[in-house]
Amino acid sequence: MVGARPNMPKAAPVIRALSARGVRQQVVNTGQHYHDAMSAAMMSAVGMPTPDIDLAVGSGSHALQTAAILSAIEPVLVQHRPALVIVYGDVNSTLAAALAAVKLHIPVAHVEAGLRSHDTTMPEEINRRLVDHMCNLLLVTSPDAWPNLRAEGLADERVVEVGNPMIDSVVRAQQVGDFAARRTALGLTGDFALATIHRPSNVDDPDAAAAMLAVLRDTAMRLPVVLPLHPRSQRALTTARELPGVRVVEPLAYSDFLAALEGARLVLTDSGGVQEESSYLGVPCVTVRTTTERPVTITHGTNRLATAQSAVGEVDVILGSAPPVAANIALWDGHAGERIADAITHWLSTAPSRGDGMEARDG
Repeated sequence: MVGARPNMPKAAPVIRALSARGVRQQVVNTGQHYHDAMSAAMMSAVGMPTPDIDLAVGSGSHALQTAAILSAIEPVLVQHRPALVIVYGDVNSTLAAALAAVKLHIPVAHVEAGLRSHDTTMPEEINRRLVDHMCNLLLVTSPDAWPNLRAEGLADERVVEVGNPMIDSVVRAQQVGDFAARRTALGLTGDFALATIHRPSNVDDPDAAAAMLAVLRDTAMRLPVVLPLHPRSQRALTTARELPGVRVVEPLAYSDFLAALEGARLVLTDSGGVQEESSYLGVPCVTVRTTTERPVTITHGTNRLATAQSAVGEVDVILGSAPPVAANIALWDGHAGERIADAITHWLSTAPSRGDGMEARDG
């Protein structure tokens, strides 16, 4: 089950690995991110097959979107009766699919289980917690997930540490594409900062958006800033086009973004995935948030948290220091998809029979 573009680089390695093991799958896209060109391009870039079922739910408030996905996915689950539903990440599709499945007594596996920001103002934090408590199999990406799950009373026997499948997709993109050539084609030469800002906390409130524009302006006084403008940020950050030294571009294709990230002197972001990708690539990252659900990117990676008021100070520290080396985070090695597939096939082979002849499918 995928619902948003960030799910796709996580799901693609798992789908490939399960296929290699002969596991039959039905791939369902809820269409929570419904920009067809961007979603289709992401699927192609990460080697993900066209979904078997596309629910085309689209946007809406959290309540309306979650309800729409619940309503749309239930008949799919009733018709196909999967032996296991696999959900990814922390978006509304993740919560809705898990809830629909567990109400139908269908087991659920969660890829990226145990991540916690401990910030309940983030909708994703609510989704993460609820999903984990519904799951039969908790697939964690890093060691810091274990204490989070234990603190919530979730038994160790449900948990398997598998590594980060998003890194599998980064490794694959490096292998199949020439990142240096991509940067040349994009006109990215010399030192530059890459920026990606889209979180509601940074763009929905006018004062917060103004503070982010100030961060971009002040960073651009130090080195050029490239800002792929996320659709969610178009209105709030549109005046960034007028800032000297800030180059606003359309959202970059997956491989182009990774190529730009690899060549950046630093990245300013509020994205969870970019924190992981930059740590793997050894690119200094300033995350403009007060919390992160990926603390391993701080303790073992290249990431540092900052407010809008402190972000430029962190930029100055980075520019005054030698570039870091790539992170060495356990099991972030390009083979997480294979370990996830092994964990799933083992679980399927040892789970009590449900007596209905159901076949394993990736919900």
